[in-house]
Amino acid sequence: MPGPNTLGEYLRARRELVDPATVGLRVAGVRRTPGLRREEVATLAGISADYYLRLEQGRDRHPSPPVLESLARVFGLDPTATGYLLSLAGATQAPSARPRSRPSRQETVPAAIRQLIAVVNLPAFVESRMFDVLAANPRATALSPSMRPGENRLRSMFLDPAERDLYPDWRKAIGGMIASFRASIGPDADDPRIAQLVGELSLASEPFRKLWARHDVRNLAGGAVTMDHPEAGPLELWREKLPIGDSGGQLLVMYHAEPGSESAAALERLAPAAASPTGGATASGPAVGGASRRRARRRPQ
Repeated sequence: MPGPNTLGEYLRARRELVDPATVGLRVAGVRRTPGLRREEVATLAGISADYYLRLEQGRDRHPSPPVLESLARVFGLDPTATGYLLSLAGATQAPSARPRSRPSRQETVPAAIRQLIAVVNLPAFVESRMFDVLAANPRATALSPSMRPGENRLRSMFLDPAERDLYPDWRKAIGGMIASFRASIGPDADDPRIAQLVGELSLASEPFRKLWARHDVRNLAGGAVTMDHPEAGPLELWREKLPIGDSGGQLLVMYHAEPGSESAAALERLAPAAASPTGGATASGPAVGGASRRRARRRPQ
């Protein structure tokens, strides 16, 4: 006879204590299940729903340490609780194992790059390898409010209707963006912060879920971009993505138009709206009230 299902009981108890909002889930209506649903835990942890069900039911009592660590991340466990979870499955971390890389939540943009985007007369911002906006100049935020520090470009592209409206061929744009994201993160898809972002978008967006499952990879290169700006009108631009040396994968992103073109004139018309008291790049840090400042705009049917 199998012994007590201590591991499964612990997983269920912790699952029921997690507020869905703390892991980025949008809750609508009344939920019959307290905390997280099993399939939500599985998605956020990067494992199958069937496998997680087996863990809770005690049909698999010896999951690997990486699986347990992913579950600990979803449940928000501290090191002590994580160690306890590992012990329930008889798992330990090998002393020689390489520590998991955890990117800093407050990356530093090189001072020279911040100075450059402050003085360049083009929309410019710096993004991390996770597509977090780390610094931006006023021209960039005039082009799109989601190009401000604290925003994540991938999240904005899939979850912000105003950002979606900027791109006439949105589906083509998101396909290239996900393929570039895979190229950016490389083999580190199981990094806790990356797994959390992918899990959140997989639950919130069916287009993301389908495209992510394709495993397309594309070089982090620039290219032509077509936008339909609510104030500047149609824009035919070029986007450049330039690697920043010794920065942990940061990219300098700039937009420009053909000199003398209507798009170049339209970009220049946006410049007055981009003026700021300091005239410099926006500092790194979380966005303040970003969602409330975004444009409320609908494309005509």
